[in-house]
Amino acid sequence: MSFEYDLLATPKAVPELRDRLRDHSYDVRLCATELITNVIDHVGDGTPVTVRVRATEHGRTRVEVTDPDPRALPTLLHATLTDESGRGLALLNALAERWGVEQGVGRKTVWCEVRPAD
Repeated sequence: MSFEYDLLATPKAVPELRDRLRDHSYDVRLCATELITNVIDHVGDGTPVTVRVRATEHGRTRVEVTDPDPRALPTLLHATLTDESGRGLALLNALAERWGVEQGVGRKTVWCEVRPAD
């Protein structure tokens, strides 16, 4: 099942996106909302993004979030027990089979691939 949705990355958009992805697995919904939250935190509240979800030829589900800032690259942090943030990409890294970034002129896409739910 393919899904594409354009939205502004705002805190209000996170539960709306989760609801729009209700036919997908919990891991897909969680990865998509973590990627949107990353855009809010590191590119800016109100940034226009495109979210895509599609099946891959290897039986995984690919989640992509494209935003207009090719310079704000995600960084995998190692949060301590007392840190209040910095766990989003660690969570994505734990859930996803693989993930990465594709940079283009005037944009970047952060993507991950999630295994099917058992």
